[in-house]
Amino acid sequence: MIHDESLVEYGARRWIIVVGVMAATLLQVLDATIVNVALPTIQGNMGANFDEGAWIVTGYIIAAVIVIPLTPWLQQVMGRKQYYVAAIVGFTITSALCGLSTTLPELVFFRVLQGLCGGGLIATGQAILRDTFPARELGKSQALVSLGAIVGPSIGPTLGGILTDAFSWNWIFYINVIPGIVAALMIASTLRNPNYPRRAGFDGVGLTLLAAGLGSLQYVLDEGERNDWLADPLIAALAVVAVIGLVLFALWELYGTKSPIVDLRILKNRTVAAGTALALTIGFSLFGGVILSPQFQQQLLNFTATLSGESILLRAVAIALFTPLTLIALNRFHVPPRILLGIGFIVVAIANVMQSLVTTTESTFWTFGWPLVIGGAGFGMLFLPLSVAVLSSVHGPDTQKATSLISLCQQLGGSLSTAMLVTLLDRRSALHQSNLAGELTLRNPALQAALQHHAQLSSIYRILVQQSTTMAFADAFAFLAGITLLLTPMVLFLTTPKRSPLVAQ
Repeated sequence: MIHDESLVEYGARRWIIVVGVMAATLLQVLDATIVNVALPTIQGNMGANFDEGAWIVTGYIIAAVIVIPLTPWLQQVMGRKQYYVAAIVGFTITSALCGLSTTLPELVFFRVLQGLCGGGLIATGQAILRDTFPARELGKSQALVSLGAIVGPSIGPTLGGILTDAFSWNWIFYINVIPGIVAALMIASTLRNPNYPRRAGFDGVGLTLLAAGLGSLQYVLDEGERNDWLADPLIAALAVVAVIGLVLFALWELYGTKSPIVDLRILKNRTVAAGTALALTIGFSLFGGVILSPQFQQQLLNFTATLSGESILLRAVAIALFTPLTLIALNRFHVPPRILLGIGFIVVAIANVMQSLVTTTESTFWTFGWPLVIGGAGFGMLFLPLSVAVLSSVHGPDTQKATSLISLCQQLGGSLSTAMLVTLLDRRSALHQSNLAGELTLRNPALQAALQHHAQLSSIYRILVQQSTTMAFADAFAFLAGITLLLTPMVLFLTTPKRSPLVAQ
């Protein structure tokens, strides 16, 4: 591995950069999930229906997904330091504007701008810390990034619930302002550029195809189930645009231009290619659990937003505890990253099976304790080994290209997970409801007993719906476990250097 030691910082300067990068990373990750628990409140205050309110989340994600792969080009044109500081400042300003919004169109507009500013923060921060630490401390630098990137989605619902219940929904945006200002000042005062900004050809065709392809894909994934997928003309048309746009984009970037806005040739690196697939899997598993648990707890168990968030916090604590242990396994005992990744995926799958088994209408807060803690332990073994393996195989400009693709695939994995799980919940709930209704005949002893006690048919129907929905959530957790196990063998494609990636070469 070739590492530019001229960018390594020591002492106070290093830790100022670390704090600034971790703050910026946490802000971006938190905002991808913090809005979810506050969405019903926002919709109610603004008089918006569910479909209209969903654009608060969808607009942000579409903008972020489009800008992530553009990050290396933006850094080349602006300079890494200038781009990073500008992104943090833009994210902070748009956060304040989101909180000040009084109408839904205003809020959606500022959320799109927020996504454009925040999309590249994680990938850029990952590359910055990689260069700030010496090569022998690659694991330590990526452990710090992983604490923000993996713990953030679990803290988001917790913080969002507390702020919404205790104050108002506006504070889920206002809370970004002070940390954003501090992060921008820290980075602006200490970070050095690896290269001076330089002119680069503007690939307008590639940008257009990328925006059309990724934007359409994200919309289809977010809105498909609510609009009956391809039965809806708009969804069908955008699905075609997504496929054609992304295929033409790949062909154009590889063969049609000498100045690609996204250099896909980085995927010739087998470790980077395998890493993108594994990042997709991590995003699928991580965001899937973050979506399922709060929905089940608030819809079926009547948890408050705060209590639901505190439940997810158990997993965040486990992630924070197991990330340093994973670093020790990599650094001191030289356990290959692929081994830790394989174990981590299996542990996550086991946790999802456990979650499926305890998903009942009688579940309480602590019922989910062990599945969440065990799942957190598994996630604590995923992000760090993947980052170490990928970053040990690249150097120079390829570092930012690799981190951007990893970040993009993790985001797309979360979007794909959301789409599939929402569809699965809808279909399985209808199936279970049909099966349970078929058993409710006058010959059914339970129904006879309920009618003898003057139970109303409406209350019996509510119980039937509750049971069928609960069974659908249990199926969804089992599905999540199955997909995670199915994709686990992909770790075998991850190659690592013959010498430890944590040792300078």
